[in-house]
Amino acid sequence: MNEPETPRRWRPVNLLLLLPFAAMLWVPSYNRIEPEIAGIPFFYWYQLLWIALGALVLLPAWWGSRE
Repeated sequence: MNEPETPRRWRPVNLLLLLPFAAMLWVPSYNRIEPEIAGIPFFYWYQLLWIALGALVLLPAWWGSRE
């Protein structure tokens, strides 16, 4: 319980965390209506898709940070 905390190392797998961030910041890439899925414009379902993809991208970064 009183063990000194070891400093965390930076790992290349952490770069995966930039993917959802960059995908959402680059709005011109998804600022359109077509293609639609079940009547939902691309603009909306692309953002919803990145919620799930963001969670999947977090897993390798989390596994890589555990020791």
